[in-house]
This record gives sequence, structure tokens and C-alpha cells, in this order.
Amino acid sequence: MARDLTLVALSLFTWGLGEGAFFSFQPLYLQQLGADPLRIGAILGGYGLAATLAHIPAGYIADHLGRRPVLWVAWIMGALATGLMALATTLPTFVAGMFLYSATSFVISPLNSYVAAAHGKWSVGRVLTLVSASYNAGAVLGPTLGGLIGERYGYRMIFLISAAIFIGSTLIILFIRPQPIDAPHPEEKQDHLLKNNRYLYFVFAYFLATFAMYLPLPLSPYFMQFQKGLGLVQIGQLYSISSMGIVVLNLVLGQLNARLGYLIGQIAVGIFAVLLWRGNGFLWFGLGYFLLGGFRSARALAAAYIRSVVSGANMGLAFGLAETATAIALFLAPPLAGYLYDRNPLNIYTVSLGVIACSVLVSTILSSGFSISRKVEERMIAR
Repeated sequence: MARDLTLVALSLFTWGLGEGAFFSFQPLYLQQLGADPLRIGAILGGYGLAATLAHIPAGYIADHLGRRPVLWVAWIMGALATGLMALATTLPTFVAGMFLYSATSFVISPLNSYVAAAHGKWSVGRVLTLVSASYNAGAVLGPTLGGLIGERYGYRMIFLISAAIFIGSTLIILFIRPQPIDAPHPEEKQDHLLKNNRYLYFVFAYFLATFAMYLPLPLSPYFMQFQKGLGLVQIGQLYSISSMGIVVLNLVLGQLNARLGYLIGQIAVGIFAVLLWRGNGFLWFGLGYFLLGGFRSARALAAAYIRSVVSGANMGLAFGLAETATAIALFLAPPLAGYLYDRNPLNIYTVSLGVIACSVLVSTILSSGFSISRKVEERMIAR
């Protein structure tokens, strides 16, 4: 890989280590600070809402002012937010830190744009999945590290160590070089994206898939501890296994056509829901969490597909609009998960499985339609 992609990958590896150490334990720490499942679901829904508002502005700014400054701001904010969570002693303060950290998800659009613009001789899908794999390679170690720290020193120490790791990751990202700003085509209009049906249909499918795949995730650590009796170390190990699954699935699915890999990623998460719903024993749970890696793989491949149907000048905004749609899904899913869990803990998996089946069907129909449309366009051009 080129120098800048190597630095991005190294910084993401370090960030994955720090985020992986605390992220899976947030629902448990919220419970320790006094939140019940319904309240946890509402908080995690608000966490998603905090991410919703910044994607479009971040994508627009990255297109017009450059991608590197937006990346720098996100990394610095993330380190500060984790420090706030580490220092929090009450639920409101901790939630404030969570929301600040969630807001840094605006980095997804400029990060995908930066990586896609620097793909070189590799396909965009391969570069995006490989860089995502570097993050998750760090996240393999993070949950187990967090579980060990949490059992020995308590939750607060997990966040302190994560904040220190994030500082190192931020220092690395400061050394990436700027990229030139893509000039729009003279005939390209500002509302180009809103007239791009292939892009708009896919954004709808992306929203549905994200909602379906994310629905069981927020309360799964809670389910593992209070329904299956797993300890913090075992829960951390499951999330390490999940990160291993992301790395492997990214490397494998990244070699495929982006649309095919995207569908396979959704199916993998559906199998995860089945295994946690019907499975009994750490081996089955581990296999489920390995396949959960399909969630991140599907999102990386969705970005690769989006890049193939939009221009370079609108790339950041296109990613921003798509990530806003998925952020809405991340906002809506946790409150529903809390409601379903409160009625019956298994509901979060059965309902998710049904919605995933619908999502795969919709994605398949739209993909077939896109292929037919493209062939028709090619024939018309040939004539």
C-alpha cells in the first residue's frame, strides 16, 4: 500500500485496539450506573442519533475543503470523548461522553473518500475492506484486553487505557498527506445525487440492511451475561472473535463483486442471530460472533458500491447521505431492541432474523434491477 494508506491502516489498527477494549462493555457499565434494559436501549438509540446529524456536513466539507482536516478533527474528538467517559462518575456525564464519541462517526464519509481516492492499482472494494480489516485486527485484541482490565480494575480503568491508546492513534493520523480536491464536471449539477436512481435505491436498501443487522447487537452483551451466564472475560473473548471474523470476511469478501459480498455479509449476520437464538454453549456463540463480522464487511462493501455509481466530486456527500440513512437505522434499532428484550430476550434475534430475510430479498431484487438497467444502457449506447 501507499504511504498514506499504510498510516491510515496503522492508525485504525491502534484505534480498533482502544475502541474494542471498551465498546462491548458500554451496556454493562450503563447497567452498573443505574440503567435498566429499556433505558439502555433508549440511551444507545440516542447514541445513534448523535451520529446522524454530522454525516452530511462532514461529507460536504470533505469534498470542498479537503478530507484530511476532517479526519484530524474526528480523531482528536474521539480521544477527548473517551477521556470524558473515563472520568465520569455519574450516568449523565458518562452518557454525555458517549454522545460526543458517537458524533465522531462523521469520520466515516471522509475516511471512505480518502481511502477510495488513494486506492491506486487495487479495486476500491479491496482497499476499503483491507483498511477496515486493519481496524478490526486491532479490535481482535481489544475486547479481551478490556475484559481482563474490567474484571481486575473495574470499568473505569478500561476507558482510561482506551483514551491513552487513542492519543497514540491520533499522533499517527496527523502524518497523513492532504489530497487534491476533485473539481466537479462542468455539466454536473448540485442536485445530481438526488437524480441518481441507482444510488438512491441502494441507499434505501442500505438503510434496511443496517437496521436489520444492528437490531440484536446493542443488547447482546447484556443477553450473554444475564441470560447465558457469561463473565466479562468470556464476553470480551466473543467480541475478539467477532473482530477476527471481520478481518477474515473482509479479506475474503473484498475479493468478490461488491454487490455479492454485500449480500453474503447480511446472510452471515442472519446466521449469527440463529446461533444466539438457538445455540447453547460458548462454541456456538463463538461461531455466531465470528459470522457477526459480516456486519462490518457488508458496510465496507456498500461503500465500494456507492463509489462505483457516483462521481469523485460528489463522493464525500454521497457517503455522507448514505451514512446518515444508516445512522437513522442505528438510532431506531436500539429502542426497539430494548422493548423487544423487555418482553422476551429472544425477540431481539427472531425479529432481526425476519428483517434480515426481507433485507436480503430487497437487496437481491435491486441488484438484479441494476444489472438489467446497466445492460439496457450498454445496448442503447452500442446502437
